[in-house]
Amino acid sequence: MRRRSMIGTSLAVVAAMGLAGCGGGGEDSGASTTVRVTLANHVWTENIKAALPEFEKQSGLKVEVTQLGEDQLSDQYNVKLNAGSSDLDVMMYRPLQEGKLFARNKYLADLSDKVKSAADWDFADFQAGPVEATTYEGKPMGVPIITEQEVLYYRKDLLAKAGLTAPPKTLDELKTATAAVQASTPGVAGFVARTGKSPAVTQFSSFLYSFGGDFVDTSGKAAVNSAAAKQAYAFYGGLIKDHGPANVSTDMSWPEAMAIFTQGKAAFYTEANSLYKNATDPAKSKVSETVGFAPFPAGPAGSKPYNIPSWALGINANSENQTNAWKFVEWATGKQQTLAQQKSGVPGARTSVWADPAGTATYPKDLAEAIAASTQNGVGHDRPLVVKVAEAREIVGQPIVDAITGKDAAAAADTANAAFQKFLDDEAR
Repeated sequence: MRRRSMIGTSLAVVAAMGLAGCGGGGEDSGASTTVRVTLANHVWTENIKAALPEFEKQSGLKVEVTQLGEDQLSDQYNVKLNAGSSDLDVMMYRPLQEGKLFARNKYLADLSDKVKSAADWDFADFQAGPVEATTYEGKPMGVPIITEQEVLYYRKDLLAKAGLTAPPKTLDELKTATAAVQASTPGVAGFVARTGKSPAVTQFSSFLYSFGGDFVDTSGKAAVNSAAAKQAYAFYGGLIKDHGPANVSTDMSWPEAMAIFTQGKAAFYTEANSLYKNATDPAKSKVSETVGFAPFPAGPAGSKPYNIPSWALGINANSENQTNAWKFVEWATGKQQTLAQQKSGVPGARTSVWADPAGTATYPKDLAEAIAASTQNGVGHDRPLVVKVAEAREIVGQPIVDAITGKDAAAAADTANAAFQKFLDDEAR
């Protein structure tokens, strides 16, 4: 998965930012002046740790940080939350990976009253897509802290050589442009993207939404064989089959697809914006000087890329220190900290930081514009919103592989839909 590249090592590091103290810290029964915060290995975490002395001085609280790699984080949550432990106050979690499980099992505190009462903090400033992903049954269960959107990476020089004056604005134009590049530059693929059954699901999702489909319909039934979904599978798979790299494999995740693009072997590439430095860093990319970015091309339903929170902060429902836990969350996700994170290269979920020139100054201008466009109509999920995410991705990703290899995409979608509906029925029991 792409996020694993951002997480780093899974070595546990416990950073005690102050001595535990008891009493008087909040209105909760058993409240403490020490807030216990569990965070993932991430640039966001390092930035927050560096700013903690400011929060501690301002609040009079102490923050004890437990920092873990992605796998260890999951293991700890599995053990402690299942046991009803109260020694976790604030939790950094992945809304699209475990958010539904945590909410359904009542591991996360309902933040409705807290977000409503924090007027200066301004919950309305958060983008709709990320808020959607951190909401369960109409209740905010977390606050998004890091976002991702899908954008179009492209080679400016290859477009110019093909006589194209601007990047494609629609999927139809993208298809035409890939053929034009191939005709003008033999040996270079027109398009590359993820091809692996599970890894491709997240990037395929923007194609699905832009064709007017989704993984489930409004009643919660499997919808991966709708007319729109079948068109999306055929288009995505056909683009790679007909205009992708020669002898393309069907097990590529982002590192393999990115490598093809950065080695100068493809003209267009749809991918998460969070990975852009792999394409613009001269140490990693042979085409760093010629890379451009554009909004995700529009399909029949418009341009509807995913706009998701890769990470969020939640409060343990069993914490006895929820008032002080919220003080930390409110500070860590406030406008000042979000802007500071954004300036360091961590894309935030607040609308205001993307409107602030200081918030986009470190991004390529065309990428910042593409991201801003993506947040307007972005969809808040890039995979099925289920408990067993990995299993669901395997099911809905199979038609992608079948389409790439030239099989009947519509038939594959019908087969996948039946399997996905059974999966949904089983999970609902």
